[in-house]
Amino acid sequence: MDEHGFDLHHHGDREVGDGLVDLAVNVRLPRPPEWLRRELADCLADLAAYPDPRAATAAVAARHGREAADVLPTAGAAEAFTLLATALTPREAVVVHPQFTEPEAALRAAGHPVRRVVLDADDGFVLHSDAVPDTADLVFVGNPTNPTSVLHPAGALRALARPGRLLVVDEAFLDAVPGEPESLAGRRLPGVVVLRSLTKTWGIAGLRAGYVLAEPDVIDTLRAVQPPWSVSTPSAVALAACSRADAVAEAEALAEDAQRDLGALVAGLRELGDLGVEVRGVPRGPFVLIRVPRGDRVRLRLREEGYAVRRADTFPGLGPDWLRLAVRTDMAPFLKTLRAVLGG
Repeated sequence: MDEHGFDLHHHGDREVGDGLVDLAVNVRLPRPPEWLRRELADCLADLAAYPDPRAATAAVAARHGREAADVLPTAGAAEAFTLLATALTPREAVVVHPQFTEPEAALRAAGHPVRRVVLDADDGFVLHSDAVPDTADLVFVGNPTNPTSVLHPAGALRALARPGRLLVVDEAFLDAVPGEPESLAGRRLPGVVVLRSLTKTWGIAGLRAGYVLAEPDVIDTLRAVQPPWSVSTPSAVALAACSRADAVAEAEALAEDAQRDLGALVAGLRELGDLGVEVRGVPRGPFVLIRVPRGDRVRLRLREEGYAVRRADTFPGLGPDWLRLAVRTDMAPFLKTLRAVLGG
C-alpha cells in the first residue's frame, strides 16, 4: 500500500480463480494463434545460444516506419517502466491517473517522489494539458488509458511535450483499437517516449514481450541500465513475427472484432442505468470501467456467480464502487447475471 492506501502492485490476475469466467485480465486471446505457437516452438532448438534482439529491433522499426536506433525491445512494457525509473533522475515526476499503476510503483521504488494528476470522472476522464504542472520534467500517461478505456487525442498529448520534459505515453492497448488512432508511435518526436506491448492482442502475457520507441539518446540511456539478455529468444521471435505486415493486418481484424464486442457490452451496460450502472467517458479499449452502487459487494456477488471482475479501488482517483470489465465475445450471460445481482 502507498501512503494513501492504494495497492499499486495489485493486478487483474489476482482476481482470477478456478472455475471463474475471467473478466479481470485484459488479455483477449486465451492462447497465441497457431502460427505464432509454431514459430515459438521452432525457436526452442536455438535456446543454447544467447538471445539476439537485432532482428526484432529491425522488424519493430519497420512496422512503425522508424529507425532501428529508435527501438529498444523489452521484457514486456513493465520492464520499460523500471528502466525509465532507474535511468532517469526527474526533479518532478507526474503520473496522470487513473491509469496503470506500475509506472508510479517503479518511480517510487527508485526513490523518486511522484505527483499525481487525477482526471475527473464527471468530465469523462478527459485529459486537459493544463492540468499537468509546467514544472514537471517527466510525465506518464496511458492511451487508451487502463482502466478508464478513454483514448486521448494525439493533439492533447503533443501539447504535453516541451523542452526539458520527457513525455511517456503507454500505448499497450492501442493495437486493440481499429486503425490505432491518436498514436504517437509512427514518427520520432522530441521528448516523447512510446511504450508498446504484445501481451494483450496476442495472448502471450507469460512470454513478456514489449518495446520502447524514442529518440536514440533516450534509447541508449535505457539500454545502459537494461540487464543483459533480458529479452529472451522466444520474446525476440514474437516481436519480429508480430511486427510483420500479415500479423499487423490480423491484429487489425482482431481489433475490429473487439470494437464490435465493446459496443455491444457498453450498450448492455447502459441499459442497466436504472439499476445504477454508470459508464463514464467513451470507452475505446478492450475493457470498460463502470461504477455501481456498493461495488465491493457487487464484485464479491459476481464472484459467487462465477465471474471474476477487476476491482478498481487500487487505482488512484477511484474508489470501491468502480469495477473494470474485460471485453469478451459474448457478454450477454454476464449482463444477465449483473442485472440479477444488482436487483437482488
